[in-house]
Amino acid sequence: MNGKPNTTKAQARAEAQRERILSAAQQCFIEHGFHAASMASIAETAEVSAGLIYRYFANKNAIILAIVDRQLELLRNDIQLNRQVDLAAEMADNYGRTRTLDSRGMNAALLLEMSAEATRDPQIAAALDHYDTTLRAALIDWLVRGKQTGGHELPADAARARALILQCLFEGLKLRETREPQLDRTLLTAALQEFVPLLLKP
Repeated sequence: MNGKPNTTKAQARAEAQRERILSAAQQCFIEHGFHAASMASIAETAEVSAGLIYRYFANKNAIILAIVDRQLELLRNDIQLNRQVDLAAEMADNYGRTRTLDSRGMNAALLLEMSAEATRDPQIAAALDHYDTTLRAALIDWLVRGKQTGGHELPADAARARALILQCLFEGLKLRETREPQLDRTLLTAALQEFVPLLLKP
């Protein structure tokens, strides 16, 4: 026996523990803020020892960087799907849903917390800059891609400008979530359906 099944099982368990810690940390950051959330509170929420957390993450910065990476991977995979997307409908449907922990999108309050911390911490600022750059590149690829693979066949120059506007719109809606969680969905849907298709036209 070469021990590979046991190695695979151990790796799966380690990955599950890591994800559990990240989910608990995200919950603590959202509920208490980045600075008020201690490693002890994260350990308690994750129902693990603080020592176990330090096996995976050196400090809170390392945890928040891992959360950024995880969210970016989810978004990138979603954008790369070869399917036709009613973007306006999805944006309206997702409004407010990123307030939950099981959402694929970045939680609005957490994004604000990270953005504030980025003004003080160059490492987090660099991670968010990488997040922005990678997401914009994925949006550009989606906009220029052929329609048979779910894209919109925009010229490259137009795609760069539209990707920027879309990114601003995504982030603006996240900010709006924190200030107006009960926004009239009918009004939001109508507004998005009027203007978003204009950004996707060649």
